[in-house]
Amino acid sequence: MTRRELDLRCYVVTSGVGEETVTAAAKAAAAGAGIIQVRAKTLSTRDLLAFVLRVAEAVTEANPATCLVVDDRVDVALAAMNRGAAVHGVHLGETDLPVRDARLMLGPEAVVGFTTGSLALVRAAQRDADVIDYLGAGPFRPTPTKDSGRVPLGVAGYPELVKASSLPIVAIGDVTPADVAVLSRTGVAGVAMVRAIMAAADPGAVVRGVLTDFASVGGREPDDA
Repeated sequence: MTRRELDLRCYVVTSGVGEETVTAAAKAAAAGAGIIQVRAKTLSTRDLLAFVLRVAEAVTEANPATCLVVDDRVDVALAAMNRGAAVHGVHLGETDLPVRDARLMLGPEAVVGFTTGSLALVRAAQRDADVIDYLGAGPFRPTPTKDSGRVPLGVAGYPELVKASSLPIVAIGDVTPADVAVLSRTGVAGVAMVRAIMAAADPGAVVRGVLTDFASVGGREPDDA
């Protein structure tokens, strides 16, 4: 999977480690979510690998076009890929394995995302633009799922970041369905959601709404789902 094929409009980050998480991820994929990131920081390495394999199997069955990445753990992503699972890469932060090392380990076809959230961080990431596929930028607003220590960007913070990078940028940090249309107008390539999708009664409906809102401001038409 190459950068040109990434559909970042609706980027889902998992929460929880039970069957309900696997089911929600599969429903999101079936509805057309372009990327699902498996985030499960509480699990041991062995348990995380087993969980990633479960999610990958469910997501692939629901929608083979959905890309699945692992949060932080290049070793787990590589192990899953070596087992033949439909795991496509990793999403890394500043304290994780450097992106160039991750690219060397995972290969040229893997997806490598990187977390930013300030103009300085986006500009610094530009130095590695040849090995990064997209940037996550946040928080959009304060979020209980992850304390980055960075000042929330708000809607007004994204246009400057988009202009500063050659890479597509995904807005993250307590983004809700009501925020999608206005964020779409800032130039971001997509929005990442955790609770808004994973805790929804109908995850698929939320995903379809995100895709529709992106299309309504000039993006791609939502896929049939």
